[in-house]
Amino acid sequence: MLPQKNNPLHNITLEQIMNYLVETCGWQYLAEQININCFQNNPTIKSSLTFLRKTPWARTKVENFYLYVKRKNK
Repeated sequence: MLPQKNNPLHNITLEQIMNYLVETCGWQYLAEQININCFQNNPTIKSSLTFLRKTPWARTKVENFYLYVKRKNK
């Protein structure tokens, strides 16, 4: 396997991304920024991970938002 030095998400799990976003932004802000039902109605890490793993477009939105928040907080 080739190293992925240009991939900022390399070695970061979806669970780590979600935990960081919830701790940094909170569920309410996350729901405002990414219009996904699992962030708005009774949100949990477990239910969000289940949905995001099955829904590529939603996962892409969350990963992009994570990268944006990380850049903004530098």
